[in-house]
Amino acid sequence: MTDIYTAVVDVVHAPLNPPAALDFVSDPRFGGIATFIGRVRQHNLGRTVTGISYDLFEPLALRIFQSIGERARREVGGPMKLYIAHAKGDLRIGDLAVVIAAATPHRDEAFRACRLAIEAIKHEAPIWKQEHYVDGHSAWSEGCSLCEEHREAELAAVKRDGETRGHQH
Repeated sequence: MTDIYTAVVDVVHAPLNPPAALDFVSDPRFGGIATFIGRVRQHNLGRTVTGISYDLFEPLALRIFQSIGERARREVGGPMKLYIAHAKGDLRIGDLAVVIAAATPHRDEAFRACRLAIEAIKHEAPIWKQEHYVDGHSAWSEGCSLCEEHREAELAAVKRDGETRGHQH
């Protein structure tokens, strides 16, 4: 059995399952378990969101999730179990978009592994997110929580002229 579980969950068939993540990483060797659960929020960049559509290239996404898990194990060091699942399809406000759980002997490593996984997914996985707004419009967006200066510039642009702007890495 592997210590890294990865999945893409089509929300037409089932929602993401946080208890399954905890079950997978639970192990008597580990005292630290950290989780990250990403949900669809109602506001983004000054706009009211009604839902999100996620599309992705599943075979490549799964390979990248596995690679992220292996990198987390190397960088964190020591034994670890990691669970990564991302939603695919149309989600409403409050629906779960991503579930990550990491278990390690101690809490620090679990927190670091969980943080590494979500940040790497946002930057590396072939996942496309389209936000739908209350005014009937929609826009494709980038997940880039590490790029705060770009996010601040986008927020300033929204306040200035009501438009979102993407950025390049």
